[in-house]
Amino acid sequence: MWAWLNPHPERKLRAVEVAARGPRFVIAGVSLGDVDEHPLALPGAQAVRIDIDERLFAVRAPIEIRVGVDRGVSTFAYTLSGQTVHDFLADPFAGFGEAQNPRATPAYVHVAALLSATLKLQQGNETIGAVRWSDVTTGEEQRAGPARIRLIDPGRNWVRTKVLDAITGEPLPCRVHFRSPDGVPYAPHGHHAHVGGDLGTWHIDVGGDVRLGHISYAYIDGTCEGWLPRGDALVDVARGFEYEPLRTMVRIEPGQQELTLRLERLSDLKAERWFSGDTHVHFLSTQGAHTEARGEDLNVVNLLLSQWGHLFTNAEEFTGEASVSRDGNTIVYAAQENRQHILGHLTLLGLKHPVMPSCSDGPEEAEMGSTLEVTMSEWADRCHEQGGTVILPHMPNPNGEPAAMIATGRVDAVEFMQGNRYNHVEYYRYLNGGYRLPLVGGTDKMSADVPVGLYRTYVNIPPEEELTYDSWCRNLARGRTFLSAGPLLSFKVEGAIPGATVRVSAGGTVEVDAEVVSIFPVHTLEIVQNGQVVASSDDPNGSRQLSVRTSLRIDSDSWLAARAGGPGYFEFVQHRDGERSGVMAHTSPVYIRCAEQYSVFTEATVQYMMTLIEGSLSYIQELSSQYAIDRVTHHHGEHDHIAHLSRPFLQAREALQRRIRQERGRQV
Repeated sequence: MWAWLNPHPERKLRAVEVAARGPRFVIAGVSLGDVDEHPLALPGAQAVRIDIDERLFAVRAPIEIRVGVDRGVSTFAYTLSGQTVHDFLADPFAGFGEAQNPRATPAYVHVAALLSATLKLQQGNETIGAVRWSDVTTGEEQRAGPARIRLIDPGRNWVRTKVLDAITGEPLPCRVHFRSPDGVPYAPHGHHAHVGGDLGTWHIDVGGDVRLGHISYAYIDGTCEGWLPRGDALVDVARGFEYEPLRTMVRIEPGQQELTLRLERLSDLKAERWFSGDTHVHFLSTQGAHTEARGEDLNVVNLLLSQWGHLFTNAEEFTGEASVSRDGNTIVYAAQENRQHILGHLTLLGLKHPVMPSCSDGPEEAEMGSTLEVTMSEWADRCHEQGGTVILPHMPNPNGEPAAMIATGRVDAVEFMQGNRYNHVEYYRYLNGGYRLPLVGGTDKMSADVPVGLYRTYVNIPPEEELTYDSWCRNLARGRTFLSAGPLLSFKVEGAIPGATVRVSAGGTVEVDAEVVSIFPVHTLEIVQNGQVVASSDDPNGSRQLSVRTSLRIDSDSWLAARAGGPGYFEFVQHRDGERSGVMAHTSPVYIRCAEQYSVFTEATVQYMMTLIEGSLSYIQELSSQYAIDRVTHHHGEHDHIAHLSRPFLQAREALQRRIRQERGRQV
């Protein structure tokens, strides 16, 4: 394309003659313009707000507005926040997103156009309004059919931003969001203003940025640069649960190119030897996991290989060893989640070699038409043979084999990825049955709308042990843990932390101390004994700190734990992540024994487990897909494949029957 300006505009143009002085060519078209502008030189894009008449929603659904420009370009129309600036700044979830505006209005687009251009608003293939761009650039609100259009671009500066620790002055890896008071995002250069275009991101656009409800955040190393709006600008910064989030308004003056932000520490659990990690992360790269872990103040990320039908993910990340940052504070280990749609899922940490087959028995876990080749118990055995740690993820579902694994001691810990009454009931059921099960937190992150470590595990490592991946897993399996989705718990029984066993005579008492501090409002802190709340501290309006100190009578072997959450505990306040996870925290138990050995038995738990075991055996022997016995050699090399699959369930059945016999013998 070429634009030719008439050098004598006062003279009337009668003809244009074009002659080839070299190879012949084709002229596709010639157009004539009489406006005082260069047709090919567009000015920089500016932000435009579009408010759609609410009456349109009564006759058109859904509303999906597109903006067309005849002499310029326009971006996709993105919905603006539904909050006022005052409400945004007062939101108690500063740093952790904003409720998604479900409507198509108000929206904004960036437009770069000639003054003579026309903007057209389209719903589907229909033009519902139009306005001259020259009218919009006056700054006055314009009508375009059922919409109001207004220029909201305040100008911009290229600004270099630092985020520092308020005490040490050191740069802090974190995640940041910038926006104008109108809600237009200004992402740091190299990051997304709208992760995934505000659409689904399962297995795509997973690393480097995260979206919480309406807000996309960029992970940075403590510094970033890019455009910021002139005048007032809104800033939203967060770094895990141990720093106070910063949501504030700053002023960017003409010519300003530097901005410094400071984060205040709420707590320093690492100084108390508590190190955080996420047991359950998918689809990130190892380097991406390091980046996001540093931004979320997370020490350990377990990046899990897995299979989804015919899709295998993160296999290229597996090395059989930990990837450790230069400062030693961040550890990423490519581990494995093996999955079966009836029997269950299993997380295998600390593997030196992959455990295969990784998934089994058809969609959505294994490939179409595949057969049941392996049990969770076999996966656990092969993990333990390598010195690994076995975790039952998203307790307890799928709920086929967990009972058999717990009965035979193959589970090192169980994981919550969401707070709900069901997973608590299942967890307490096993604890009341006498099984000592540490509790951990993992996100099951599979998209860019879940931050790494939103459900995290804090593991206490004794002073004589350094932070390493092995020491983190080893102390996790000892039960020295609590999970957190924001609240930070401290819990001691006679001075002993979770995972410990305390000896007391029957009829005696124990001193219990619990405290929670949180960047989010917490409504209750409870002490749970054998599944029942025995002490609590409550604030119906939500508090940043609660504590309980009490003496409890112990009549028989028991377990005690602390938990914090919403009103009545289970009315969890929801995060803005894609899973709408609840704000809560829960410790692993402290176990109380009154004799030489800790012994708790509940026949109802044993019968429940027996039911699951028998049901799983029926599935294996009657319903599972299998090859003809004379047409296959399986990975284990045994001739009787069904017997191989059934063996751990028969072991579990015998273990439970033995417990019943022992308990009845004690009662005689």
